[in-house]
Amino acid sequence: MANNVVIVGGGTAGWMTATYLRAAFGDDVGITLVESKNVPTIGVGEATFSTVRHFFSYLGLAEHEWMPECHASYKLAIRFENWRAEGHHFYHPFERPRNVQGFSLADWWLHTRPGEQFDRDTSLLAALCEAKSSPRHLDGAMFTSGFGATDEPAKAAEDGRETQFPYAYHFDAALLARFLTRFGTERGVRHVLDDVLDVVLDDHGDISHVVTREHGSLTGDLFIDCTGFRGMLVNKALGVPFESFRESLPNDSAVALRVPVNGEKAGMRPCTTATAQDAGWIWTIPLFGRIGTGYVYAGDYCTPEEAERTLREFVGPAADGLAANHIKMRIGRCAQSWVRNCVAIGLSSGFVEPLESTGIFFIHNAVEQLVKHFPGGRDDEHRRRTYNRQVAAVMDGVREFLVLHYYAAARDDNAYWRDAKKRPLPDGLAERIEAWSHQLPDAESVFPRFHGFEPYSYTAMLLGLGGLPVRPPAALSRMDDTAARREFALIRDQAQALAQRLPSQYAYLAHQQNASTGRPASAA
Repeated sequence: MANNVVIVGGGTAGWMTATYLRAAFGDDVGITLVESKNVPTIGVGEATFSTVRHFFSYLGLAEHEWMPECHASYKLAIRFENWRAEGHHFYHPFERPRNVQGFSLADWWLHTRPGEQFDRDTSLLAALCEAKSSPRHLDGAMFTSGFGATDEPAKAAEDGRETQFPYAYHFDAALLARFLTRFGTERGVRHVLDDVLDVVLDDHGDISHVVTREHGSLTGDLFIDCTGFRGMLVNKALGVPFESFRESLPNDSAVALRVPVNGEKAGMRPCTTATAQDAGWIWTIPLFGRIGTGYVYAGDYCTPEEAERTLREFVGPAADGLAANHIKMRIGRCAQSWVRNCVAIGLSSGFVEPLESTGIFFIHNAVEQLVKHFPGGRDDEHRRRTYNRQVAAVMDGVREFLVLHYYAAARDDNAYWRDAKKRPLPDGLAERIEAWSHQLPDAESVFPRFHGFEPYSYTAMLLGLGGLPVRPPAALSRMDDTAARREFALIRDQAQALAQRLPSQYAYLAHQQNASTGRPASAA
């Protein structure tokens, strides 16, 4: 039985794990988190996708309780710039295309071509991103209220997993870790600030205890490795091999800046932006009071000095004098994330480049699965196998989805982008790409196991990136397209109305921030 859990490492991974386990088990399981005062966290994983709401819901936290403290903002989509051609952009939104006469509006778009912008023609969220709108009115109502047939799906999305929720969040990762530290310790998590000097195994090969500099030995029944890319417990102490994804995803480095910004003056687009560069891409994440930005690149094509210079030029004068954070990334996953009495969660378990904001998702999925498979004595080996199979499938599926981004991008203006079309594809992806040239992705033709992305995400990338042939279903040429054209017109009208009625994202967040501090709210 695992009555006492020791989490080694803090940051977002450690404190998300600690607070989730505390919410799940209360006082029945003792939880100790030990973290060093001297080891900095990576702290640039500031974007998420929409399933993260279940984490905060599980902890019983409403948006107004944590968002202002973490300088959080809304994320309705990812905006991809220059992946197809210089000056071109498209959105991957948290929005499933509507269905008309049994076919996705994406199929109808391919058939009728009502415009040249797939995302704007089929999505409300793309329009909200363009208008820099908030997804909520100042009274807190979701943007979908008032649109008849869209009311009920939106209401269901607040509570259920079966309906697509229309947004995720951006937040300051260091502030979230600080918030969860207070939240967790107030609810009984034991917090030890100390350096772990050694990991001691017993005669059976399990972890017996960890040795700290000032607090001596910390013993537990289950140890959770949240030590980041170091993999102090799972890789170094237990010798679990690491399986690299470098062959298909060569981006292994990043350089990041924290850029102060006047959101009221500049506006805040409610999306993450990924801007293609000569050796990778630059992320832009709008937070309340600053922008998080960084260049993810492949070290084989770009030096750290070149990457930092590119990033500073991209940011402009606002980058002057700012300290740059250089990061070496370990891309891939552990062969097993749960070995003996140790579970790796976060970067120690695995990581892919943050192109689709999956770092926080990996943490949330891992701890959610750990609760479902929590050790209980009997059948623990079966639980470990099931857990490892699920966690590995999630990362393998995300890897495949990210490889598609590069393979399907029309951009081919230098060696980096040309080589992206020549790298080995993960098993099965070539056959799936061939199938998608005849029929847009569906539940039967995407990566077959849960990995967080639905068929509509693949469709958004294929139609946005523009580098692979896609065709509409032949059946549509024999069907009346009146209803489809009516739906395209409805989306256009709804988008225009929303842009006029919704407050800007900055106005909503300022209202939320003022409400949290008790100051009078500013006008929209």
